[in-house]
Amino acid sequence: MISAGEFRNGITFDMEGKVMQVVEFQHVKPGKGAAFVRVKMKNVITGGVTETSFNPTAKFPTAFVERKKMEYSYNDGELYYFMDPETYELEPIDGASLDDSFKFVKENDVCTIMSYKGKVFGVEPPRFVDLVVTATEPGFAGNTATNTLKPATLETGAEVKVPLFINEGESIQVDTTTGEYLGRSK
Repeated sequence: MISAGEFRNGITFDMEGKVMQVVEFQHVKPGKGAAFVRVKMKNVITGGVTETSFNPTAKFPTAFVERKKMEYSYNDGELYYFMDPETYELEPIDGASLDDSFKFVKENDVCTIMSYKGKVFGVEPPRFVDLVVTATEPGFAGNTATNTLKPATLETGAEVKVPLFINEGESIQVDTTTGEYLGRSK
């Protein structure tokens, strides 16, 4: 059990059968009346964010979210298979558990699988990935005065905006959280 007065960023707790994670918190002590804790929290299963206030003595059961590193193997329609590096077993995960940033993941990338009570609710891809540009328009000389970007298709099928000097076949680094080009791969 954890009390609302002990909330810190990142703590997960069970509230009315829902797993919530503290995003922001603030202890408020008004001049008149009792103190309270203002909390911005996210439902880790659905991703919905809500704000509410609690009495600092309110108690909630702690929710343990398991995070496990697994290697992405392949997909078969709506199921995506991840391999446990210790047991070499394949675990199928429904495509609905994957968010938009998964489009930057290619086979053999290591992802973090998040589960609660054995039920997988999210897949976190690596923060930065190196991918090869498979299709883009050729750059042309003379237009280097501005930071002009052009669309490029990557080997996973995802599209990003890249500078004019990037050509097909080059390997670039992409931030999976924002989907932005970071630079050429080293």
